[in-house]
Amino acid sequence: MACGAASAALLAATPASADSGGVGPPGTTPPASTTPPPSTTTPPTTTTPGAKAKIVNGLAVAPASAPPAVQAVIAAANRIGTRPYVWGGGHKAWSSSGYDCSGSVSYALHGGGFLDSPMDSSGLEGWGSRGRGSWITVYANAGHAYAVIAGLRWDTSGNRRGISGPRWHKNLRTARAGSYVVRHPDGY
Repeated sequence: MACGAASAALLAATPASADSGGVGPPGTTPPASTTPPPSTTTPPTTTTPGAKAKIVNGLAVAPASAPPAVQAVIAAANRIGTRPYVWGGGHKAWSSSGYDCSGSVSYALHGGGFLDSPMDSSGLEGWGSRGRGSWITVYANAGHAYAVIAGLRWDTSGNRRGISGPRWHKNLRTARAGSYVVRHPDGY
């Protein structure tokens, strides 16, 4: 499913109630009325040795050597890691019942303090610094965005049949030269 600049136009016409519910802003606890139902997957609370994250029960375990901001990005992504794909989800507000590609990348980056407001995939093309990062790399074009964080891919595409939404992947995509703009947070 594509997501991109067109989602901004839809969001401008979408009533606020269409994007309510779900999880709160990264690093916060939503009010009881918007607290998501208990997940069947328990988020990892420890780290793993080395410099690469690993996937346990569908969620990422941050590497112990990762800087705190990178660990916070992983923790934020885990909070929405079982949400469904919703076109435009995560753009009008951090709290959403589901997330699209750039909404899920934005949510994760906000968790580490790298974004103040959600960006669509076209906006992510100009975000941060050029090239690959040492811990976080964002790949964006007008129709899609995903990130590689501590060696794992955070993406809404390439999910198992019947599963939608942002998920962690061990396999990295092969991005054709020129098909994505490659960005990273400065210093990461």
